[in-house]
Amino acid sequence: MTDKEEFAIILDYLPYGYPMDTGNRSPVAQAIGTTTLILLELVPRRGMTLESKEKVYIGPDKRDKIYYIAGRLPREKLTETAKIQLQEFIQQIVAEQEKKYIDFFNTAQAINTRLHRVELLPGFGKKHTQELLSEREKKPFESFEDMHARLPSLPDPRKAIEKRIIEELVERQRFNLFIK
Repeated sequence: MTDKEEFAIILDYLPYGYPMDTGNRSPVAQAIGTTTLILLELVPRRGMTLESKEKVYIGPDKRDKIYYIAGRLPREKLTETAKIQLQEFIQQIVAEQEKKYIDFFNTAQAINTRLHRVELLPGFGKKHTQELLSEREKKPFESFEDMHARLPSLPDPRKAIEKRIIEELVERQRFNLFIK
């Protein structure tokens, strides 16, 4: 079963459509789903204006502000405004769901004999990964602060996760850790 999004956060609202798209001048919103972190292109109802950071209902029932979901937002169409909003949103999500991301550090396994999932995080090489694995064997991590206290040489785990999520959303990756 795939998770269906109920809500999305508006990253950018283009009241006259995309500037380079001469054929279609209808309003469009760039948004991100709050559960699966999927990038979406939304078409607002006639007469509606949307604000950046606004949470809108996109579930199966009657939608008050969104007429329909145009589909997935291709990463190359992401506006600069949307990219900035995306970073702020991801920082907020990682802070709110800290336990989920700490669980990643506590349970991440190797992908194959040469590569560990943790190594895919920006700034985490083989040495940091080995330190982290031996430390988590002693006792699972409880928070980002706990990780930082026990492994001071480690790059900031919160920032590494935020960067990785953004990379997975904006650029194509061989392995995705957080985005389906």
